[in-house]
Amino acid sequence: MDQTFLNQAYQNPTPNILADVCEKAATMDNVIDLSIGDPDLPTPVAITEAAFAAVKAGDSHYTAAMGKPELRAAIADFYTQRFSRPTQSNQVMVTVGAEHALFLVLQAILNPGEEVIVLEPSFSPYIAQVKLAQGVPVEVATDATKGFALDIVAIKKALTPKTKAIVINSPNNPTGNALTVAEAKALAKIAIENDLMILSDEIYADYVEPGVEFVSPATYAPENTVIVSGFSKNFAMTGWRIGYVVGPDWLVKATGEVNDAVTFAAPTPSQDAALYALAHYDELTAPVVSEFKKRLAYLNQALAEVSWLKLTPSMGSIYLFPNIQATGMDSLSFADKLLNEAGILVVPGVAFGQAGEGFVRIAATQKQAVLEEAVKRMKKLEW
Repeated sequence: MDQTFLNQAYQNPTPNILADVCEKAATMDNVIDLSIGDPDLPTPVAITEAAFAAVKAGDSHYTAAMGKPELRAAIADFYTQRFSRPTQSNQVMVTVGAEHALFLVLQAILNPGEEVIVLEPSFSPYIAQVKLAQGVPVEVATDATKGFALDIVAIKKALTPKTKAIVINSPNNPTGNALTVAEAKALAKIAIENDLMILSDEIYADYVEPGVEFVSPATYAPENTVIVSGFSKNFAMTGWRIGYVVGPDWLVKATGEVNDAVTFAAPTPSQDAALYALAHYDELTAPVVSEFKKRLAYLNQALAEVSWLKLTPSMGSIYLFPNIQATGMDSLSFADKLLNEAGILVVPGVAFGQAGEGFVRIAATQKQAVLEEAVKRMKKLEW
């Protein structure tokens, strides 16, 4: 028996570029890891203590399959108040992170062969999840010379009778682009007129640069938008694996039916942590978001002095996506050289689709002193 026994999709899988780079880095000493989107900050102590107290008090059993009723209500209230968009508990499902949320939605809406437009560069699991749901990903490249902004014309050209949904991530991982009001309205118009669903990944909603306003397409097409998000980034809770779906009640109900065959409910301690976090949202997210804004401001200033990098202005997220074409290398070769010669780990842009070639993603997930050391090492490199 060998690998031919496996599902054909996994007999000769597409190379996982990020995993390969990270595996190599793990064998090296003194590596500065600027690859993974995991905030180095610990979860605020108050969140951890609240979750532990609940567990000690006996809250260690299954919750309702869709999530704790009080947490679903808190998420609904959060969206009602923050966006002035009335949201009810039955429009919310608690999940094991935002990635799990998107998986459930895609499984719930797609029939075999139906198409999902994915804007690139994009978070690589989007493509994989569409395929897992027996859908067909339709990759639409955004233009680097236009800051990777949403291209309404290209989206319209990609529409076919089989198009079922459009995946949008704003602020975007990896590019840092964010939807404008005009773009969100145009996208909403396309969804409504073509009876499509917008799958809006809003995990970086709190990370917008000064002068940029976070905009959700749900504001303009609430019946045609499903939001997937979570607590990982804004509360530094990546390891807690807690997220959610917000959307039309009939669709959210279907995600719950899909999830019955995946995992009964999100971990109870994580739900307790999320409930406390949301109740203290302003005071707990502000320090985390502020720290990343400081780091990005530093990197924008410092990397501008590196002659072989060209920065694309970021509108949000916790990343920079600089152009490395001046080096004459492709992004994979560049990342390999940067790791071997400077001990700095970044993600090759091609890991986010062909539209990301010629760029690399730098995550501001290290302390200021570490970032300064990374810049110092970069400036010593010759190309």
